[in-house]
Parts: sequence; structure tokens; C-alpha cells
Amino acid sequence: MTIEHPPSTSTLLELRQIRKQFQTSRTPAIDNLSLQLQQGDILTLLGPSGCGKTTLLRLIAGFETPDRGTIVLNQQVVAQPGRSLPPEQRGVGMVFQDYALFPHLTVAANVGFGLQRQGKSTVNERVQMVLHLVGLEHLGHRYPYQLSGGQQQRVALARALAPRPALVLLDEPLSNLDVQVRLRLRQELRRILKAAGTSAIFVTHDQEEALAISDQVGVINQGCLEQLDRPEVVYQQPRSRFVAEFVTQANFLPAHRQGEQWRTVLGDFALANAIAGERADIMIRPEAITLHPDPDGIGTITEVQFLGRSRLYTVALPEGQSLQVQALGSERGKMGMAVAIEVRASSLYGFVI
Repeated sequence: MTIEHPPSTSTLLELRQIRKQFQTSRTPAIDNLSLQLQQGDILTLLGPSGCGKTTLLRLIAGFETPDRGTIVLNQQVVAQPGRSLPPEQRGVGMVFQDYALFPHLTVAANVGFGLQRQGKSTVNERVQMVLHLVGLEHLGHRYPYQLSGGQQQRVALARALAPRPALVLLDEPLSNLDVQVRLRLRQELRRILKAAGTSAIFVTHDQEEALAISDQVGVINQGCLEQLDRPEVVYQQPRSRFVAEFVTQANFLPAHRQGEQWRTVLGDFALANAIAGERADIMIRPEAITLHPDPDGIGTITEVQFLGRSRLYTVALPEGQSLQVQALGSERGKMGMAVAIEVRASSLYGFVI
């Protein structure tokens, strides 16, 4: 499929020390946040509900104005205190969680709604082009109620892409869909955006979704950007305890320094990062642990969750801690079973208590 806008390494969007506080809140929704988005990249803003993700999206779109800081889009200042370019002049497309399609218009009319100032033949050609891009070229005559949720979301994406925006913003676009549809559509979204050559910012609270769809992941906590990097770096090398907990859903064990290593109830380990002090919490991912049935083992399985391809075990330790352990579905552990615990210690990270 033809790339509409060749990818570039130039900076498309820059946020400089953005701050936004609403009168109804004692704390800022966005606090001194800076980031850059490169042309052609997909950036996902990841964080829990209420962390400021949607507020940041609204600031970029022009629905809110920052109290402090500057937003630069396509080398043009579009927002700073006392000055804000309206949304319709920013060249930004929006895809909402609830699709926001016009129920009385056909799919083709919905997609062409933002192209009304162009000639009819030009509009029809562009509508057919973007419908083909999202795989719905045969459904232009239908109405939204005649489509599935996944199809409606693709129509919403096609409508956002039709005016050839410099940037597309997607606010939790998959959250209203069934699990299987979400899994299929998230890769479709990435393919479509890459085929269109369009930069995008995708908001979600789903860790797996963020890692799967993105070129860059920005983890937000209470209005602050905790980490911005490639998905594998965010997952494998978290810069803060919050990122480690939220993105990797890791276990944490208390440890104290023992020479060049750190001693825990599971043994002594070296860390991939250097930290100061004598005490720390060590991050151990659920998939980095292997259980072996052993009547003399220090762990006891207290819960088993069957997840299809894998099982998630909760294992109690002697000092009152517990571990989450993810194992292949073929591995069978039972509740009450005593187990020895083996940690694959290739990349353990420590965080100062």
C-alpha cells in the first residue's frame, strides 16, 4: 500500500514545560511536562485513570489552554499562556472512545464530513482512498448502526485521516470493544497509521496495548512524565518504582547490600542498575521466576489462575511476602504445594526504599 506522507526523523510536536491546573483541583493535572514526537511515530501515553493523559491530549488538540509552557506543532507555536490556536486550525485529527459518528449519515458521508469545502469528485476520491486504507471500501453505503464496534472505530479513524492531518489523537479508542476485537484492531490501527504515514498519540491505561502499538511509550503519573522511551526499554529498564509497578506488574522483594550483591529471601543477586544505600527493593518480573515442586522449598502455592497459554501462581514466602509467578500452561502447580523458587537474574533492577 502506498505511503501517503514519507516518514521523517524531524520533530513534529514539542511540549515545553506544560502545566495545567483546574480550579476544582488542588493539584495540577499536568505538571512541568516536556516531550517530543518525531514525524511518523506513534506515541502512547500510558497511565492509570486520572493521571492526566486525556488532559494532555486536550491541550494538544486545542480544547484546553496551558497555564504555563509552550506547545509547538509543525514548527508553529499553537499554544502558550494567553495564546491558543483553535482546534480547527491545528491540523489535528481526533478519534474518540465512543466513535462520535453521525448516526443519520452513511459511512462515506461520515468520512467525508470534514472535506465539504472541496469539490465533489475530490471528496469522493479521498473518501474511497481512506476507506480502502481501513479495509471498509465495500461498506460506504451503510449507516453506523449497521456496523460492528470494530468497524465503527475504523470509520472514526478514516474520518480523522481524511483531511490529511499532521497528527492524529486517539483517546482510549479500543476501550469499548470486546477483548478479541481489541487484540485484532490494535494491530490494524498500527498498520493503518503507518500506511498513512501519519504521526499519532494514543491514550490508554492498558499496558499490553501500549507496548504492542507504539514506537514510543510515555508513562504518566499524577501529571508528571515518569519515563519516555521505546516500549522494550520502558519494560526492561524502568526508571522509577511507579513505572516498574504499573508497566511490568512486577514483584518487589526487600534486600540489603552484601558486598557487590544484594541479599533477599530468595538468595543473593547482582543488579542491572547502580543504586546508593544499604537497603533496596528488588524488582522481579513474574515471568522471570520458575517453580519446582520440593517438599523442602521455601514457597507455598496459595492461588492458581488458569490464563489459557499460561498460569498465574501466587506463592507465599516465609516472611509474609508473596510472589506472582507466570508459567507456561503445561506447567502444573497445585494449591498448597511446597515449591523451590528459581529466579532468572539477568536483568534485576533495584529501587531505593
